[in-house]
Amino acid sequence: MRADLFPAPPVPRVPFAGRDQDFPVHRIYCVGRNFADHAKEMGAPVERGTPVIFMKPADAVHLHPRLPFPSGTRDLHHEVEMVVALGRDADGPLAPGQGLGLVCGYGIGLDLTRRDLQAIAKDKRLPWDVSKGFDASAPVSALRHVDDIGHPAPDTALWLEINGERRQASTLGEMIFGVDDVLVHLSTLFRLRAGDLVFMGTPAGVAALQPGDRYRAVLEGIADLGGEVV
Repeated sequence: MRADLFPAPPVPRVPFAGRDQDFPVHRIYCVGRNFADHAKEMGAPVERGTPVIFMKPADAVHLHPRLPFPSGTRDLHHEVEMVVALGRDADGPLAPGQGLGLVCGYGIGLDLTRRDLQAIAKDKRLPWDVSKGFDASAPVSALRHVDDIGHPAPDTALWLEINGERRQASTLGEMIFGVDDVLVHLSTLFRLRAGDLVFMGTPAGVAALQPGDRYRAVLEGIADLGGEVV
């Protein structure tokens, strides 16, 4: 009988608010340039096209209010995003309109970015992995189950404050690609599974975080995430 060489690490889990249940994380997908104002501030063209997708490892999820400043960077940026949690597998590519049927919950999170490393990668036409997929690069709130809250309306606000100052703010209706659009597209590229998280993109106002900064991210009426960079 074969045995593991060492104990397998635990599966990352995100709690559901108001329920005695956790969400075991399978993968983290992220959508880039999904708000026109953010695409413009990053010098990228604003076009419908297809969603820009990148990934973070599942164990990039961070639940503790003390957020460690990562190594290897002098320019850590915040990007506030709605987080979508999938509670069902997709049986192959989805047809338009089928994506929301996979969703079991919503939350708010930060897509943390080592912006200086990303700039180097962009300049050399290299992958973004080290700028996006580092340890604790995906702080996320407790999730709210869709059975408890339904699906967020287009006028639902998301915003981020740093040290009490509003840095980012928008509504979900400003996303270029909605949840169904993104899930349909992802299903043509990957086998979507229960346990997948999707970070849906960020509005304008991304900026640097420093040790000692306190942050609060809110998806109004749904989720709240706060902490301090240490």
